[in-house]
Amino acid sequence: MSGEQFEPDFSRREEEPLLSVRNLQTAFFTDRETIRAVDDVSFDIYRGETVGIVGESGSGKSVTARSIMGLIESPGRVLEGSSIRFKGQELTDYSDAQYREIRGSGIGMVFQDPQQSLNPVYTVGNQIREALRINRDITGQEAVEEATDLLESVGIPDAKRRLDEYPHEFSGGMRQRAVIAMMLACEPDLLIADEPTTALDVTIQAQILDLLKDIQEERDLAILFITHDMGVIADISDRVNVMYAGQIVEKASVENIFERPEHPYTRALIESIPGEHSRKEGLNTIDGEVPTPHEPADHCRFAPRCPEAFGACSEVAPVHVDVGETIEHTAACLLYPEAMTEADRVEHHRARGTTGESETERDTK
Repeated sequence: MSGEQFEPDFSRREEEPLLSVRNLQTAFFTDRETIRAVDDVSFDIYRGETVGIVGESGSGKSVTARSIMGLIESPGRVLEGSSIRFKGQELTDYSDAQYREIRGSGIGMVFQDPQQSLNPVYTVGNQIREALRINRDITGQEAVEEATDLLESVGIPDAKRRLDEYPHEFSGGMRQRAVIAMMLACEPDLLIADEPTTALDVTIQAQILDLLKDIQEERDLAILFITHDMGVIADISDRVNVMYAGQIVEKASVENIFERPEHPYTRALIESIPGEHSRKEGLNTIDGEVPTPHEPADHCRFAPRCPEAFGACSEVAPVHVDVGETIEHTAACLLYPEAMTEADRVEHHRARGTTGESETERDTK
């Protein structure tokens, strides 16, 4: 992969992306089946922005995050031909030792359950000080003072006293704040937040989202935010990738996603958000379940659940095409390009799929 030339998703941007994911494929191999959990995913993240990945459970969001972090364990693996470039370096070539070095100091991750990151037998202060020692060579009283400042920066009151408390003595929201403080101790450039507010009540969820925004502004931090909640995506993201059955089916700015959702799956997700229309007419739902992909896509995986599907949707795999007024809005759907006849659209997608033209190649033309 190192000899290939990579360009940003949105080629009109002048700066190099902090993280560039290209043609990411992650599969799990068992005696009974192969699961293609992530199948040809590409996106970029730039400094200081928040990029969202949204979709139902089983869409491949968390596997995407773990692939970036080098946390895929047997029987899974990132397949050859995938590329994950962070600050210009190809991570898929990294050894386990190199990946351990990049975690935290370059890329930090906040999980849905903060207990995955906090050791119950050590105090919160001890764990933050350990992160400071490993990543910034800060020890002793200086580490205590820095750990106190970090807890204060994430909104934990009486921070110095709480350094000596254990994770079980913190509430759920406070534990998540402590994990964020521990990640900040490593001074990462990119923070991956994998459903970090799902287990929290609405009030605490809003506080955590506001905290992330404040931290991002202060530190020019890039955030990859993963969630199934379209309301959260609307609140925190700059750009959005809508994911379904291991693939990104639509990508756009957050404004375009909500003002002009083009993929039928995106529209269905937005229509399922509780709001005024749901109180008057009942909450819309998407019939069926996300399929488990076993083979490379040779059709639209959303077709069995799609109200706008037609015959070719079960025969031709859609590729990303421009669907909005800017090059930054694309969807993988046979309904587009709208200016073409149905037959021409199908042939357009079939031809590009046959030639193996990737999102990367399309975006750089």
